[in-house]
Amino acid sequence: MCSINAQSFLLPPHPCPVVAQDQCSETTIKSAKFAQIPSWVSLNLKCSPSSVKTHQIQHGQVENVHLISLSKQGKLKQVHEFLKLMDEASVSVNPSSYKSLFETCAKLRSLSDGRLIHDRLRRTMKDPIGFLENRVLQMYCDCGSLVDAQKVFDEMLDRNLVSWVIIISAYAEEGVLDKAIWLFSHMQGSLSGFRPNPSIYTSLLRSLTDFSLLELGKQLHSHVIRNGSGSNVSVDTAIANMYIKCGWLEGAELVFKRMAEKNAVAWTGLMVGYSQAETLEDALELFVKMMKEGIQMDEFVFSIILKVCCGLGDFKMGRQIHGYSVKLGLDSDVSVGTPLVDFYVKCGSLESACLAFERISEPNDVSWSCLISGYCQNGEFEESVKIFKSLKSKGVVLNSFIYTSIFQACAALADLNLGAQAHADAIKRGLVSYLYGESAMITMYSRCGRLDYANQAFELLDKPDTVAWTAIICGYAYHGNATEALSLFNRMQDCGVRPNAVTFIGVLTACSHSGLVTEGKKHLESMRGEYGVEPTVDHYDCMVDVYSRAGLLEEALELIRNMPFEPDAMSWKSLLGGCWTHRNLELGKIAAENLLQLDPDDTANYVVMFNLYASHGKWEEAAHFRRMMAERNLRKEVSYSWITVKGKVHRFVVGDRHHPLAEQIYSKLEGFSSSSENAGNALLTEEDVSYGLPERKEQLLDHSERLAIAFGLISTQSNTPILVFKNLRACKDCHDFAKRVSMVTGREIVVRDSNRFHQFKLGECSCNDYW
Repeated sequence: MCSINAQSFLLPPHPCPVVAQDQCSETTIKSAKFAQIPSWVSLNLKCSPSSVKTHQIQHGQVENVHLISLSKQGKLKQVHEFLKLMDEASVSVNPSSYKSLFETCAKLRSLSDGRLIHDRLRRTMKDPIGFLENRVLQMYCDCGSLVDAQKVFDEMLDRNLVSWVIIISAYAEEGVLDKAIWLFSHMQGSLSGFRPNPSIYTSLLRSLTDFSLLELGKQLHSHVIRNGSGSNVSVDTAIANMYIKCGWLEGAELVFKRMAEKNAVAWTGLMVGYSQAETLEDALELFVKMMKEGIQMDEFVFSIILKVCCGLGDFKMGRQIHGYSVKLGLDSDVSVGTPLVDFYVKCGSLESACLAFERISEPNDVSWSCLISGYCQNGEFEESVKIFKSLKSKGVVLNSFIYTSIFQACAALADLNLGAQAHADAIKRGLVSYLYGESAMITMYSRCGRLDYANQAFELLDKPDTVAWTAIICGYAYHGNATEALSLFNRMQDCGVRPNAVTFIGVLTACSHSGLVTEGKKHLESMRGEYGVEPTVDHYDCMVDVYSRAGLLEEALELIRNMPFEPDAMSWKSLLGGCWTHRNLELGKIAAENLLQLDPDDTANYVVMFNLYASHGKWEEAAHFRRMMAERNLRKEVSYSWITVKGKVHRFVVGDRHHPLAEQIYSKLEGFSSSSENAGNALLTEEDVSYGLPERKEQLLDHSERLAIAFGLISTQSNTPILVFKNLRACKDCHDFAKRVSMVTGREIVVRDSNRFHQFKLGECSCNDYW
């Protein structure tokens, strides 16, 4: 914005205030029942002599009433047709009709119709009276044509205060502040007995929305005081809101305290100021004071104060405010009900959010968006997808936030088919949210195993932000491609984009999955010093995992004991995983002891310790952990794998024989059986635990991942990759099985387990057996 010399535009006010008004009293038209217009009303003068005499008495009045009727109904096409008939009958259009026509054009933003009617006015009325010129001026301003408005204003011979208010307000509302201020300054010398109208002040004040305009706002405030307009509630409110938008909260507070009369807008404006300044306690205190003083509250007040309660984490106060909205009968209003849903979702109370949603009489797209987001945040992705499909089938208006949530749901469910459909539908509707929606789409494609699509979506971004860079970095990290992940991290910095805490999770994960110990340590140490990002326990857990996978178990234990956080379950779980990989029983016992205190219900910990003791021939100790699991009735969530073929999802559980092609699936599996599988048949996997610790030899071939791979072999074309998803970590036997199948068949197999992606090609895995 170009600079404005604020010191020269404010001239001292004239001592004698004169309020200018429109110079013509407008004709008042009483409401009429136009359906009962007499049959003799016609612009065709073929009628009896007696009718002609009556018509002459009524000449033009009923025609203008009918014209106003068409105008108020917005029937501008019929208006133009009727005007032609009036011309043919030499019936003139009176000022009140023109007034109605210009108001309708302004309301409908119909610039072309407005221009036609204005041209007619100039042709048929030599010197239009003042109020009509102002109506024309207002019409052009409302239609957004400041060029036409300025031309009309320049040609006006008799400008009054209303004319100046209209043109100045229009420039101010359009953000053309230089022109608005220049006109305001020029007006003071053009009108004798000038005293600014409050609407001029409010229009100018509303246009000041940046800290750089604070000094100009202060001078305008001074001008208000000198002109004696400081007691006007709308002007005072506009001043207070101006100070809030320009970042001077103290000034807003001073104005608010000195206001003789405060309306709901003033209270709400200051509340917004407090919330933006993150002084949330002050915002809550103001709301309580507002209640005590009996100020009538509107819907906007509730949306602001509920966000404040969410920021404070004050669930109890939020519920009380909900009760107050019920008492006022506002909770069923979409403007109050939607913020209530959002509040409960962000506070983690999905049940309350659903109840608040059901109370909304007419939920809109924002209401549905909040509900769908709530289900996603609570991990109920299937329900969010169900709602989405229902809304689409009913033709409900959707928004970009809904699609962003659905991309997240498809990523969690690994539903590539629905995700791609939602992507296409969002593009068609123009509802892919810039950056946020696109970043969610990158994550969705990478988690669905299509890193190529994720990369295409990323490369199409003009200026990716931190979230987008993080999404693609994490995608490559979880696919085990550390080289590309770290290369993207370097590109991100070259582009001047600052990484955040999540970015470093992706970077450290890439280092962990590829054994890059030195790089991982360097990135962890650089977070605070080079990037100003404070490491959290999650970052240290990632580094523990880096050390543990690499076999540096003593270093991992030392980091756990010396890190500036209390170790959590993941800290010890990462160490325990490394102890199993490298068969370190002594450190494994330390990790298990701490882990069982923090997370005694995770069956994976018992499985690892059983296997660790068994691998050292300590069967008594191993049996102890098996008994503990049985005594505590611990069972993992049902282990299953799924594969999508021709748009249909096929799900398998261990030992599944319910699939229609079960016979062919097991026949295919038997062809890949190998005696090498018996080497570790005494060890357990999480999949075994899911089904009550069956005999290893009998169930090994029945693991869900193998069933899904076998089904893929018999159901897909030989030149396409087999993409399988598994809800638990893949066991070593199934990992080796996938390698063997890829070697024998030449097929590419991609498996996503709970930890990462494995891409099998010609007997090799992308993880290089480092997982």
